[in-house]
Amino acid sequence: MPTEIIELTRDCKATEIPAGTLHILSGGTPVFLQQSLGGSYTISTGYQLMRIDAKDADALGFEVPAGLAEASNEFSEKLVWDQLRTVYDPEIPVNIVDLGLVYTCVITPVEGGQKIDITMSMTAPGCGMGDVLKSDIEGKLTGLLEVKEVNVTIVFDPPWHPGLMSEATRLQLGLD
Repeated sequence: MPTEIIELTRDCKATEIPAGTLHILSGGTPVFLQQSLGGSYTISTGYQLMRIDAKDADALGFEVPAGLAEASNEFSEKLVWDQLRTVYDPEIPVNIVDLGLVYTCVITPVEGGQKIDITMSMTAPGCGMGDVLKSDIEGKLTGLLEVKEVNVTIVFDPPWHPGLMSEATRLQLGLD
């Protein structure tokens, strides 16, 4: 449970979890930080969970992070998977790879670089955070050198289930 109240220093956008509805939180609003992973922040207003993007970190009193992708890293499949591991579910403190949400990652050479096609699911079909996670993925992967195009497709067949999580994640969440 949160122990410290943070007062927003300015108005900022926040996405309601899990509905995905965009809200504007007013400067001065007291919030509790629930998690800070992968460059985004999950906060509680006391009655609702919200997600604040890294670009609005200053509204929480934090420094806005410089680019998460290191431009000097040589492009590789490992680098792509490492970037995917910096995208976190806003409700569960686990990245989307270890959570088992990424079904496929296909890297194809194209003129002048690489194209990346991701097929993924959500933990529940009614989750409204799909577009938010897609945007996170696209932003982090297009920041890599050589990446010219990123396509993220969300599917619900096959449906996600806890068995898709890594063993370490199941242990972390107390599911084994």
